[in-house]
Amino acid sequence: MRGKNTLAAVARCQLAGLLAVAAQAVGSLVVLALVLLPVGAGLWLLAPAATRLRSLSDRSRDRALRWTGTLVAPSEPLAGDRSWSRRRRAGAILAAEGFWRDLVWAWLEPWIGGGLVAIPLAFLWYGAFGVLVQPFVWRLLGDGNWYAFIPLNDTPTMLASAVLGAVFMVTGLLLAPPILRLHARWTRLVLSARRVELTRRIAHLTDTRAQVLDVQAAELRRIERDLHDGAQARLVSLGLTLDAATRLLDSDPAAARLLLLEVGETSARALEDLRNLVRGIHPPVLADRGLGDAVRSLALDSHLDVHVEVGLTGRLPSPVESAAYFAVGELLANAAKHAAARTVAVVLDHDGRRLRVTVTDDGQGGADPAKGTGLRGLRRRLESFDGVLTLHSPPGGPTTATLEIPCALSSPKTSSS
Repeated sequence: MRGKNTLAAVARCQLAGLLAVAAQAVGSLVVLALVLLPVGAGLWLLAPAATRLRSLSDRSRDRALRWTGTLVAPSEPLAGDRSWSRRRRAGAILAAEGFWRDLVWAWLEPWIGGGLVAIPLAFLWYGAFGVLVQPFVWRLLGDGNWYAFIPLNDTPTMLASAVLGAVFMVTGLLLAPPILRLHARWTRLVLSARRVELTRRIAHLTDTRAQVLDVQAAELRRIERDLHDGAQARLVSLGLTLDAATRLLDSDPAAARLLLLEVGETSARALEDLRNLVRGIHPPVLADRGLGDAVRSLALDSHLDVHVEVGLTGRLPSPVESAAYFAVGELLANAAKHAAARTVAVVLDHDGRRLRVTVTDDGQGGADPAKGTGLRGLRRRLESFDGVLTLHSPPGGPTTATLEIPCALSSPKTSSS
């Protein structure tokens, strides 16, 4: 799988380089339209050229998201309507901040973005020349033939150049994924619409705040209902039984003894109800041992064959641990109830900026958040932490759910390794 991802990154670097060339060509067309505006010819050319440029920049935003998960906020739509006059539409385009951002990207992308993606490609193709071509043509090229810093004079130097070429190829393959991520960050730096992104962020925070309040209200109602129907009812029954036992203590000690035994059983059940309630709010193992051991406890309680791999080197904020714990519990329950899975792999890791939890089952797949409330509720819980849930569940399986929550590791871990 890792090899496939590396080869895909190389192909994407190549495609990004071609897109950079196309961006420069369309950017040149836009500049030509701007130059021709004073004589009127640019009015005919500006709108279609700007529209084509926006299409290329939007494609670059989409690829940054699909390839590396980097979100680049979209620009506001190009102003203007086809019913407008060409002069009015050109004026609206020139007044749009996004148009100038696209134009700057079109002129800088071939030099900066194209230069970035050319690095792994240069290593790869030059290495391929050293491995696949140079060994067969070095004699034909005669004296003065060099490969990098190796002069090819005899068979040993030819073999050394082939080895160096293989090193170059491996270097290119290893550089492709990080270079692609760096290119996506460059794209976000140039193309991200700050105003649109801020508006989206405010709307997102408003929505998640309302969702958190709804979740809190629902949780309070659940706790109240569980207390009323469980522990409270048992405690009331316990009080009535104690009162009856007190009245019978002198007249019928045997019956009083039976009632006191019943009181002991009722109090034990009430205590168990309270423990279950507290466990549903914040499991003790989560508070005492951290997320890693808490997930291992979930794995032991599950009837599925669950393998847990923990790569956490410290403790996470308590709300994040709780959200991740209940999310894993929900995903394990879904794998058991809906996916007909037999084995599940859970991987917990932290890359220095965010917690990443991956849950993969071998079930029948076809999971869809739109068809059930469980996954939608899970996404709402994560959104309150700026977290995301990515689900890949083709029909026939396997299903892979990836949770990412921005957070920092704090104190050293107390869970077992």
